[in-house]
Amino acid sequence: MKEKFDRSISMLCWVYNEEESIHEFLQRAERLLESVVDDYEIILINDGSTDKTFELANNYQKTNKKLIIFNNKQNRNVGFCCKKAIAEANNEFLFWQTCDWSYDIARLRQYLELLKKYDIVQGVRIKPIENTNKLLRSLKGVLKLFGVKHLTRRSDTILKAFISIINYLLIRTLFRVPLGDFQNVTIYPTKWVKSIKYESNNSFVNPEGLIKSYWSGKSIVEVPISFITRKKGRSKGTKPKMLISAVKDIFALYTKWVLFGKRGKIAKGKIIKDKIHLD
Repeated sequence: MKEKFDRSISMLCWVYNEEESIHEFLQRAERLLESVVDDYEIILINDGSTDKTFELANNYQKTNKKLIIFNNKQNRNVGFCCKKAIAEANNEFLFWQTCDWSYDIARLRQYLELLKKYDIVQGVRIKPIENTNKLLRSLKGVLKLFGVKHLTRRSDTILKAFISIINYLLIRTLFRVPLGDFQNVTIYPTKWVKSIKYESNNSFVNPEGLIKSYWSGKSIVEVPISFITRKKGRSKGTKPKMLISAVKDIFALYTKWVLFGKRGKIAKGKIIKDKIHLD
């Protein structure tokens, strides 16, 4: 696909003490976006970094004015940063990528084209579990998630991958949204995602957006976006404090939305498996 995407794109990212990775991230982001779209912006939230991350980002901005930087005076974590980045986005569609470039978005141009047919594009790290009522087949699918092959492809370490899968199964079971992944690259129409009233302040924000989109009748097409092992810096997403905060929100919002029924009118959306890329 040689022609560039004919709509505008915002790429979002939030960083905390990523001086080892920030320059390479911005270079990769610029190269990729320049190759797939003319009208783009990079929204970067510096989440109170105490190293040279903010300084390095400001230096890079001098060479590319499409980079827009916002600085938190103190560390506010992923939920706050995600919502702030969404609020500051100006273009027709948006997606976010981690500073360590942990998701392979080399096929971004192909995936953007799907937005002309579907409402949302959602990345999945592995083949989704088939939606079936046959208990043994479902059990077999769940067991495959915990195989070494799948674990090593899902995160930097086996422990982090295990936590990721437990989180995935918890969300899918409680909220009954049959997506193959909730923590991956998601491409949204900016107008829609800005209308979502986020209630979480941690890493549950991405699943929350997907859950509310599905409950609002949106069509979500799944595409393969593989995990890439971090090579520089340190991952901060599985700190006990952050995990506990996310789990508390999961159960609190499950109680509010599902048990007490305070989620408004439900019009279940459609989840489509992209046959060309996922098979």
